[in-house]
Amino acid sequence: MATSLGLTACSSDDGGDADIVTVNGGEPQNPLIPTNTNENMGGRVVDRLFAGLKYYDANGVAHNELAESIESSDRKNYKITIKPDWKFSDGSPVTAKSFVDAWNFGALATNAQLQNYVFAPIIGFDDVQAEKPTVQTMSGLKVVDDRTFTVALKQPSIDFEVGLGFAPFYPLPEAAFKDLKAFGENPIGNGPYKFAREGAWQHNVQIDLVPNPEYKGGREPKNKGLRFVMYQSFDTAYADLQAGNLDALDVIPDTAMASYEKDLGDRAIKKPIAYKQALGIQTNVPHFSGEEGVLRRKAISMAINREQICQNIFHGTRIPSLDFTARTLPGYSDKLSGNELLKYNPEEAKKLWAQADAISPWSGRYEIAYNSDGGHQAWVEATANSIKNTLGIEAIGAPYPTFKNIRDAITGKTIGKAFRHGWQGDYPTMLQFLTSQYYSFSGTNSVTYDSKQFDELLNNALAAPTLEESYRITAKAQELLFKDMADIPMFDYMAAAGRSEKVKKAELTWSGLWDFEGIEK
Repeated sequence: MATSLGLTACSSDDGGDADIVTVNGGEPQNPLIPTNTNENMGGRVVDRLFAGLKYYDANGVAHNELAESIESSDRKNYKITIKPDWKFSDGSPVTAKSFVDAWNFGALATNAQLQNYVFAPIIGFDDVQAEKPTVQTMSGLKVVDDRTFTVALKQPSIDFEVGLGFAPFYPLPEAAFKDLKAFGENPIGNGPYKFAREGAWQHNVQIDLVPNPEYKGGREPKNKGLRFVMYQSFDTAYADLQAGNLDALDVIPDTAMASYEKDLGDRAIKKPIAYKQALGIQTNVPHFSGEEGVLRRKAISMAINREQICQNIFHGTRIPSLDFTARTLPGYSDKLSGNELLKYNPEEAKKLWAQADAISPWSGRYEIAYNSDGGHQAWVEATANSIKNTLGIEAIGAPYPTFKNIRDAITGKTIGKAFRHGWQGDYPTMLQFLTSQYYSFSGTNSVTYDSKQFDELLNNALAAPTLEESYRITAKAQELLFKDMADIPMFDYMAAAGRSEKVKKAELTWSGLWDFEGIEK
């Protein structure tokens, strides 16, 4: 999930809210509709409000949630039966149609949902994705009865079933389709929490959730509710954590990285997670299309001293990237051909930059956009300095006030400069990282990478008969990403987080988010 590491307001802690768990959050980019929420701040709320066919535990293991059974003999044709008597928080029933209608809505091109790429394996997706679709629903989805539906895929998929806990696959109540904008402001879900009241989303301030009494799955809340508090900086959030005004903070600011373990003692948390940071640039930016763009991206990558940045700024809580996914994921390899491009090599960087200049002489300056509310300034400026000192060009950080501001410019393809972007795993496979960010048709493809060869490799990796074969093809796909230098991976994350003295239990999950339901005061 595209990540902000960004926050935007201030906290309060009055006596009436003493039982509520306060956690850091941020202003979601869009209304809270699962198929259109592809970033961290909206996602952490949506995942509390909705329940899918599966859910992921703290270790990333998938378990059935609404699914009573998911049957397939060929990984291509699925019969899905949901558990009886599930309800949305408004009391309406969760049926097979609730899933099928939500998936068809998410897939239809005219609805322009950011997460529509997840439905690509389903037969009929191409028809609803046409520029002017002549059909509104995918032919591969069929409702059999209230509790049963079938899914037909174009080809076998090694990832489809494990991905069914991902947000775009959540069901929607009939009420959602009457006024989607209003629904997104006050969602009606079927998850472990619900909005505390109408208007519980106070924009740029906080979002209040309470346990949903209709929920009957495996993520039963162990607290009285959650408040996602939006800060202007992580320094303020950390001060509130220390003062007991914030219960749990999942990102320690770099200003406290050297001292947080001493400050917090056994309340400090450190854990390797499925999370990566990168520098992207879209191909409509001058000097970054075609062969010139490939050469410049490779040169910039080799001009960055990642090791030094990880040590000096992050005190070892970041690790230089060696691929386009995350090292905690099954099948990860640090021996991919091309990953030498991620090693600091000033002489080679200068040679590649000169080759690019021979195609078209460099002009202007290299700017790296980042959201000011996310604690990114120090490493972005260090990165810009490394590029400047190596290549002899003007390179600077370019702050945007909020995460929403920068994501709007990226998804609107108007940003016009390089930008920092992150990905936090939605389910624990390398293909989830790669399909979401680099499929040519993905609404989450921030760098506008477009390679039919890469798409085909991903399709083949999904269709592989065994995990080992899938990993082999996935490695080939990543080597093509290096050849094209589609993106500039920076580092993998070692989570640094903390809980307040008021909290007796708080655990980070495999992706670096809290196990929100399991936080106990």
